[in-house]
Amino acid sequence: MSRGVLVLVATSVLAAVLGSVHAFSVFLAPLEAVFDASRALVSLTYSLALVALTVAVLLGHRFYARWRPGAFVALISLIAAMGALVAAFAPSLSIVWIGYGILFGGANGLGYGFGMQIAAQANRGREGLAMGIVTAAYAAGAAISPPLYASALSWGGYQPAMIGLSVALIIMGGVSAVILSASGVRYQAQPSQTSASGPNTSALVLLWLGYGSGVAGGLMVIGHAAGIVSVVGAIGANWVAPAIIAICNLAGSLIAGRLIDRLPPTRLLVGLPLISAASLFLITSTAKTSMIMVGLGVVGFAYGGVIAAYPAAISKLFGLLSGPRIYGLVFTAWGTAGLAAPWFAGFLYDLSGTYGMALTTAAALSAASSLTIALFFLRS
Repeated sequence: MSRGVLVLVATSVLAAVLGSVHAFSVFLAPLEAVFDASRALVSLTYSLALVALTVAVLLGHRFYARWRPGAFVALISLIAAMGALVAAFAPSLSIVWIGYGILFGGANGLGYGFGMQIAAQANRGREGLAMGIVTAAYAAGAAISPPLYASALSWGGYQPAMIGLSVALIIMGGVSAVILSASGVRYQAQPSQTSASGPNTSALVLLWLGYGSGVAGGLMVIGHAAGIVSVVGAIGANWVAPAIIAICNLAGSLIAGRLIDRLPPTRLLVGLPLISAASLFLITSTAKTSMIMVGLGVVGFAYGGVIAAYPAAISKLFGLLSGPRIYGLVFTAWGTAGLAAPWFAGFLYDLSGTYGMALTTAAALSAASSLTIALFFLRS
């Protein structure tokens, strides 16, 4: 087996367990019950994890080359596992924020960012495919974990689920570390691209707003998927909704990643948020569980497409050298949305007792994303 394939296997194994972060909505009701907390406060756990993840992705390149790849993966896996254990035995919700939100979320971002970069380096000439496979593995982890979490919750509650996550991180991280060490791969630090060309400030702002509003609508739904179906009385579907979203997320990432090489970027960046907006309006207009599930799946598909299309589109628009630097700046919009969107959806739920206002807001944000990016391309 070639070195490139070995690295892809190792990084995909790691990405799969880290992707479980996007199944957090399964824990909404259990955490509310354990800590007698509002949905907004519980949702802040997921928001903090996404912010920590974003910061780690942005700053991770400063650390990737300081350790051998196997040692680096082993270290971040232990930190992530420690965070899950802190959350499992937390005496208060604020300690859960530290364990799951900061420790697990930060290690998650380091692992995901490192996996993407070293997979691309080990597969020269097939960088896009390599990064797409790691992204797909991350989405697969979000699809697989909800039923596993649900089983742990039904068996012993929130604590066994977090302990199980910790064990999975140690095992999967260890496997990934061993494979990386066996491959002999080394991470090569990238030179600074500060002199590379890029968009002007107004264009960068439009990109930031377009990406941020596009992912915010999806994150409002992803962070509350189990709660959304529970409100309409879908018994036993609390883990099904996150799984459906994750599977469709995976499909959207793979399909958009291929289409961005064949279609003008404007079609995907404008069209995908519009599809999400239409589906969100569909969800608000029906009480049928089957239709809601379909709508959630379409939202997940569009979200997966957006997060896959943007980095590729930016590289095409501004070149391979400038692309990573510019996307790093635009990616901060994802972290901002990760902090605000799930919390705000929980806040709107606490106000009304339903998700109608939150879904309508998510639809408006998705539509705003399409309009903003359309304006960006008109100005280009």
